Amino acid sequence: MDTKAVFTTLYSVCEENVAFFSGGPKGPQGDAARRLVEALTLIQDHARSLEPVISGFTAIYHHFDFDQIPANGYRSLVKVVRCCLLHIIHKGRYIASNRRSIFFRAAHNAGEMEAYCSALCQLRALLYLAQRLLHDNSHGNLFFQEESGLSQSFVREYASMHKGCFYGRCLGFQFTPAIRPFLQTIAIGLVSFGENYKKHQSGIGVAASSFFTSGKYAIDPELRGSEFERITQNLDVHFWKSFWNITETELLSSLASMTSTQVRVNRALSVPPVPFDLPLVSDPNLSVTVAPPVAHSGPGPVQMRLISHELREGQDSEELLAISRSEGLSLGLKTKRSPRSPCLLVHFHGGGFVAQTSKSHEPYLRSWSQDLAVPILSVDYSLAPEAPFPRALEECFYAYCWALKNCHLLGWTGERVCLAGDSAGGNLCVTVSMRAASHGMRIPDGIVAAYPATLLTAYASPSRLLTLMDPLLPLSVLSRCLSAYAGEGIFFNPQGLSTLSMVRRDTALLLRDFKQGASNWFHSLLDSNRVQGGIKNPVVAVMMSCSREFPEGFEPLRSEQLAEMRMQSSPIVRNPYMSPLLAPDSMLRGLPPVHIVACALDPMLDDSVMFAKRLRNIDQPVTLRVVEDLPHGFLSLSQLSRETREAANVCVERIREVFTQQGPPLTTQKHRKLERTGQGVNVALEEATRLPRGTIQEEQLSLQGRSEIFEGHSSVGANRQNSAESRKINA
Repeated sequence: MDTKAVFTTLYSVCEENVAFFSGGPKGPQGDAARRLVEALTLIQDHARSLEPVISGFTAIYHHFDFDQIPANGYRSLVKVVRCCLLHIIHKGRYIASNRRSIFFRAAHNAGEMEAYCSALCQLRALLYLAQRLLHDNSHGNLFFQEESGLSQSFVREYASMHKGCFYGRCLGFQFTPAIRPFLQTIAIGLVSFGENYKKHQSGIGVAASSFFTSGKYAIDPELRGSEFERITQNLDVHFWKSFWNITETELLSSLASMTSTQVRVNRALSVPPVPFDLPLVSDPNLSVTVAPPVAHSGPGPVQMRLISHELREGQDSEELLAISRSEGLSLGLKTKRSPRSPCLLVHFHGGGFVAQTSKSHEPYLRSWSQDLAVPILSVDYSLAPEAPFPRALEECFYAYCWALKNCHLLGWTGERVCLAGDSAGGNLCVTVSMRAASHGMRIPDGIVAAYPATLLTAYASPSRLLTLMDPLLPLSVLSRCLSAYAGEGIFFNPQGLSTLSMVRRDTALLLRDFKQGASNWFHSLLDSNRVQGGIKNPVVAVMMSCSREFPEGFEPLRSEQLAEMRMQSSPIVRNPYMSPLLAPDSMLRGLPPVHIVACALDPMLDDSVMFAKRLRNIDQPVTLRVVEDLPHGFLSLSQLSRETREAANVCVERIREVFTQQGPPLTTQKHRKLERTGQGVNVALEEATRLPRGTIQEEQLSLQGRSEIFEGHSSVGANRQNSAESRKINA
């Protein structure tokens, strides 16, 4: 159905059911009938206000696409609203077909309609905020590039708006039906984990206890939604590290391993921090000295994992065995060795810069190793907040350089290399390549970045409005991860705790975190009355009246307590090595061909679209592929459904293109509309790329707003071969 037909059908279904249930019987059934009538009437009111707004966006949102690919945050918001309306139509038709049955559960269906009515109300608020973005942004730009003004208004609105309706009955309604049961399982597991986390258990103990307390959240979606909202708004990054790292435990990782593709080589490596030389691209007679990572905790080994479907020459050498950790054993070392592969995939995992390792991503990496017939080197970089920026970048850069230097150990001839990563890992793929280019050394032959984070500032964009409802990437959680990576509230870890050790330590810190959240002083001031699953709060209403973002007569549902949100982020997030979207053109021109795979319903979609526009605007080779109806992080769900497998295969095909591409990158034609859009992007980005005094230049990392300024934290020296003279280049 087109948009007009959707609204027409919605009105018809609602009016028919309202007419039937009006003047219903007394008692419980009568109360349920009254609730249904009220919800359906309010849904019609929201729809009448939304219809002209949707039509307005539909007329113009194509101007924000990249290269005629129908994807940007405005399209995503319209799609989510349309999806909500279609769900309401479907449920309305079900009610109309079954309302006379003796098995019809009026109260249950009233609850369903009330939940979707609440969701529609909040989506209406998001579209009003998107209208502000559309009005205030420069032409073709998706980001409001200030952290004050509109971006601050969005953070303030997010902190007070009710979100529980999106985590209860409506959980994952915008995604493909195949993954909704999984999202429901994650939500139940999360709230159960949160309930048991405060009991000072650790690791698998919390998971085991959560299993026995999960039942009440499975049968009570409203309880699940309110608890999910409380957890996402109040618990800090240590809780999220612990929850996401559950997959790192031996039991769960072993179960995942048994169901994954079997590989001959799966070695965990610990590479010692030793400087080494690499040749310069411009003059192979000159070499660059790559120094080991030193930021925050000094030199330390870099952890990696080598995965190969076949045993190849060099992968069982004594030199490699000397740096192998016992946890990653090779299988079938007595089998015949295959020749070295001409290609290598270097992988940086996602996890918000704060969680997970290569273990969590092993299932799809094993499959990739088989499908591509190449060895894969996945880097287990140090995680924030214990190791904030630029530690992860340093370790990933060192690992990439080490792979170039030691190709004979990896079963690789050294011919072609591709960097691949998802989310935070996609960010690191880009920044590692930028750093390699700035040093004059070999850059990878291509980058494949899945739903990458290219802008770590708190700038508002239409797709980022989706963080209000996204069960995997709520804004409050995202902001905590990025703040940790930026080093706000740094927890130093000079002892180098392992991931599992940090999980146990994080669990011990829960009571402190829980008290911090529970002691939110605003909570004591709130005299709230629930309205359709939301909170109509007089204190919040007074706050919001100071900065009116919505039309007169409309107010979104408000939460019981405000989320703890930072209004301003550290200046370090505007560092080009942290937010590559803000990098000057001269840095971006050094990148290899970039292949981006994004999700239409991902809050980070606009990061991908705008980064692709920037690269195209300076004639850099770039492709963008957008998959539909899947959430951020679909690679970790690749074994879950046909849709996620197909999306993962898109990444595989992009990697294969990097390995098989011959000659110079393909040139791409500029469309007249895109040229106009690109000019708007450049104008908007010029101010954003002017770094404050003390931030980095193209070849020097320094940290701003901290007690430590890591200037010249690594060095490269250029030495003419067979010559006693050398020169130093500071990295």
